Amino acid sequence: MAKDSSFDVVSEIDLQELRNAVDQAHREISTRFDFKDTGSDLDLSIQTDNVTITARSNTEQKVKDVVRVLEEKLVKRKIATKALQKGNIEPAAGGTARQTMTITQGISTEKAREIVKFIKDQKLKAQVAIQGDQVRVSSKSRDILQDVIASLKEHDFGIPLQFVNYR
Repeated sequence: MAKDSSFDVVSEIDLQELRNAVDQAHREISTRFDFKDTGSDLDLSIQTDNVTITARSNTEQKVKDVVRVLEEKLVKRKIATKALQKGNIEPAAGGTARQTMTITQGISTEKAREIVKFIKDQKLKAQVAIQGDQVRVSSKSRDILQDVIASLKEHDFGIPLQFVNYR
């Protein structure tokens, strides 16, 4: 009867939705009048563990505008913009500017420790364990797990959190 219930806290991005958002932003940039003849472009690069997006244009302000269009499309596709780690806008060849952004996937060890400490500070009867790039929370009571989820949703850890494998 005393079976533990658990769930995992993860930070993942749906790569297909990310591709769709970048494609939509690219399409909007190519058709908008204010981006005409500015050389504005978005480039998505997906390696096994590294996802980067590069925004290019002829001025720093246009790069910021390109990033703003991308963020709008990400929000419409329900991708948290917290996952977007922006680099500095830097000058590029030919008098242009570019900004490289990385998409963070998984929970780093430091963030996992921060999440564990936050849950333990709640003084709830829940066990917390770090498992690779995710955090497992278990308890005998499902109500306690619901309380943990609610408190994690309220607190901002700087990364998007999802709750999976609730059983």
